[in-house]
Amino acid sequence: MIRVLAPFAPLFSNCIWQHVQLLLTGFILAPGKRTVASARRAVGLDKEKRFCRYHRVLSRASWSSRKASRILLGLLVETFVPDGPLVVGVDETLERRQGKKIAAKGIYRDPVRSSHSHLVKTSALRWVCLTLLTPIPWASRVWALPFLSALAPSERYTKERGKRHKKLTEWAWQLLLQVRRWYPERELVAVADGGYASLELLDRCRKLSNPITFISRLRLDAALYEPAPPRYPGQIGRPRLKGERLPKTSRLSLKIPLPAGSRSWLQTGMANKSAL
Repeated sequence: MIRVLAPFAPLFSNCIWQHVQLLLTGFILAPGKRTVASARRAVGLDKEKRFCRYHRVLSRASWSSRKASRILLGLLVETFVPDGPLVVGVDETLERRQGKKIAAKGIYRDPVRSSHSHLVKTSALRWVCLTLLTPIPWASRVWALPFLSALAPSERYTKERGKRHKKLTEWAWQLLLQVRRWYPERELVAVADGGYASLELLDRCRKLSNPITFISRLRLDAALYEPAPPRYPGQIGRPRLKGERLPKTSRLSLKIPLPAGSRSWLQTGMANKSAL
């Protein structure tokens, strides 16, 4: 375990690194919720008098979570995907939190407790996560291994502070752009649900010098149009906002080759030709 954690040691000072190792061990061993207090109890530090030092690792200590994400992704790529395309999953998750001090929380639909006929809302923090989709040999299936996440505050939180509210697609674009900067030469494939089927996001991925292949699911009644034709000199009337309508969305099955020694294909249905 110490050998696995060794690449992360340069991110912390010697004093903080000792606390980090104990917290990571406690998070692995702790049953139930993985809090700092439960992690201390799991490693036998429940009677520690200066317990605040372990809380300050997350609240006050100076270290870069982005650099830690880069190291983590490098280890995952080296272990599972040394060559071939990097298949990245994009999705959001809710961290259920309550309390007056949790300022960035919002009211969201609970996907676990809700159904088609019953809607359940919950107070939570919303995180946009990137996961490395890779086959695990002993599991005989593709796993999603998270390596990078960003907090997407609620619209109320940003308006109260006079900031511009970012949509989920904007957060996804920033995270994907960060991965592209880390791996400028590797083929990058992003897979997401219909919530990220934004033409603006797809166009940004397409216009990169090394484009990102984006696979998403569109509605069956989605209407896609060509760009508006340019106006010729002296043309009167209101300018057109869109061009001719593209052919109707078709159902596809995209096959992406995966590394040897695993399942040879990852199938993703309901992709759209123009989106790719």
